[in-house]
Amino acid sequence: MKIIRHILITAISLMLLAVLPLYMSGAIGTKDAGPDAVASASVIIDQPSGAYVVWINRDNHPIEENLSTWERFFSGEEIDFLFEDISCMVAGGDASAMELAESFRSRLPENQMTLRSEDATLMLSKAYYGRFDIIIMSKEFYEAREASKLLNDAGTVQIISGGK
Repeated sequence: MKIIRHILITAISLMLLAVLPLYMSGAIGTKDAGPDAVASASVIIDQPSGAYVVWINRDNHPIEENLSTWERFFSGEEIDFLFEDISCMVAGGDASAMELAESFRSRLPENQMTLRSEDATLMLSKAYYGRFDIIIMSKEFYEAREASKLLNDAGTVQIISGGK
């Protein structure tokens, strides 16, 4: 009897220490539940005002038709469809560029555009060596970092839109 009582007390204690915090944080419930149709529906975010710069790496988009489609998309035009996925980088301290990138991502089908925030110096270094797909910067951030001097023009399309 003492052994059964000891096993029950130990099992209940372990459950309270291990399982209860996971259950309360929602980690257990979210793995079992699939995506909710209402929660995963796309809502298009309005494009913020202001000027911005978009760099597109030509090496990652070798087919000229696809490249021109991405150019039109990032210029603000409506497009019918896109066949390739893109990876977009935004400088960590550039809040307006992040908002713009979220707006662009909301206009695409789910998971077609991955978005990540990078340290500005690291991002510009990657741009210089051509190790990027898409970079979005606000015009103010672009001018403050003097990014045009670091850009490797040979393999890049640069789109400057909005504002002055």
